Amino acid sequence: SATILLLRDGASGLEVFMVKRHHQIDFASGALVFPGGKLDPHDNDPALRSHADGAESLDDLRLSLAACAIREGFEESGILLARKPGTSTYIDAATSSALSPWRPKLNNSEVGLTEFLTRESLRLACDALVPFAHWVTPTFMPKRFDTYFYLAATPPGQLGRHDGSESVDSVWVNPNEAIEDKRWTIIFPTKMNLLKLGKAKSVADAVAAARSQPVVTVEPTVVTRDGKQLLTIPPEAGYGAIEEPLSSIRG
Repeated sequence: SATILLLRDGASGLEVFMVKRHHQIDFASGALVFPGGKLDPHDNDPALRSHADGAESLDDLRLSLAACAIREGFEESGILLARKPGTSTYIDAATSSALSPWRPKLNNSEVGLTEFLTRESLRLACDALVPFAHWVTPTFMPKRFDTYFYLAATPPGQLGRHDGSESVDSVWVNPNEAIEDKRWTIIFPTKMNLLKLGKAKSVADAVAAARSQPVVTVEPTVVTRDGKQLLTIPPEAGYGAIEEPLSSIRG
């Protein structure tokens, strides 16, 4: 699966777009999360390579993950990282808004990205994504995910809005304020990535930091200390020395 952290510089500094999951969703129901989801079979379409900027630097798996991240971002926020052929600038807010009828069709896998991009004469901006994190669900969890996280600066003017089905609310929020605000439920991986992102003061800082640091796979493990079970993650992954109660994991 793939997740996208859409960033902008706001009044309170760095902000990230997050959505509140519908309570009937079977994973992280009711939680505040980043847009993301499972790879769709259409994301593996070989023809997609000829419609994606930056594809030449990605193998087939990485291209499908990048496509998934951008597709999920569009489905869940309406923000689309795409360009018209032959241009170096993103599509504008009016264009992305006009493309909104495609969101449910892509979400339901009625069409794939290749058809969407072909019919709308667009190119996917895979080169806009910066690898940020890679998390694998612990072995003891009943439902496991292998998730790649990407950063991307949000195209100017594209404001974002939740889809009203999988997500029922959305917010642009400073990463540290999201953690501190008790109104929201935030699951362990999301909290850790907010903490990591919150070290940056601006979009430029966040992107530069992500480009300079290798992505280390995180598969949380459990240790027992003073009779308590604690979740730990590799310190070399860039999150610091983390020990959280096992109850922090919520699915």
